[in-house]
Amino acid sequence: MPKIAPRTPLPTLIVVVTWSFLAATAVSAAGLDSTKGQFSFKDANGKTQSIPVVSTYYPKKIEHPVTKLDQLLDPKLMRAATIAQERAHAHSRARCWQYVKQALLASGAVSSYPKTAYAKEAGQELVSNYGFKKLAVLDPFKAPVGSVLVYGAKKAAGHVEIRTKDGFVSDFKSKIPSPRPLLGVYAKG
Repeated sequence: MPKIAPRTPLPTLIVVVTWSFLAATAVSAAGLDSTKGQFSFKDANGKTQSIPVVSTYYPKKIEHPVTKLDQLLDPKLMRAATIAQERAHAHSRARCWQYVKQALLASGAVSSYPKTAYAKEAGQELVSNYGFKKLAVLDPFKAPVGSVLVYGAKKAAGHVEIRTKDGFVSDFKSKIPSPRPLLGVYAKG
């Protein structure tokens, strides 16, 4: 004759359900306050702290302020930024220095096509041959509109881009600057 497993007695089931409900209530009361969207906890000193709960994730939502126009800069540099934006693609074509050279030449910011091959050499050529000056700017977001930002690289050609009102442009448009090390910000007045 087959054996039948004994049934769980009803009082045991009620106890399990009650304990589960109480544990969930205790966790809620100890930490998350759903009405305020805050999470409360006690720090190492025993003081109650409260922080907001992040309910939605927004990738790349951090906005940097729109840069200001510098009236002391050559207006041809602002025109170069506009030309570069018009010609830029959605993604890089690995021709940043070529596109920046063409925009600078088309705007009249430089008198002849720059000759250096590598983007990381752009700053030196712009200073020595075209009257640009290196600005005392270390943060790409603080560079004035139309300035040329030059980035280095150990074994690569580097990167160069022009600051626009709401981002950066070379052979492609971007809201954020290059992650490479910034060698310098160049402009002429």
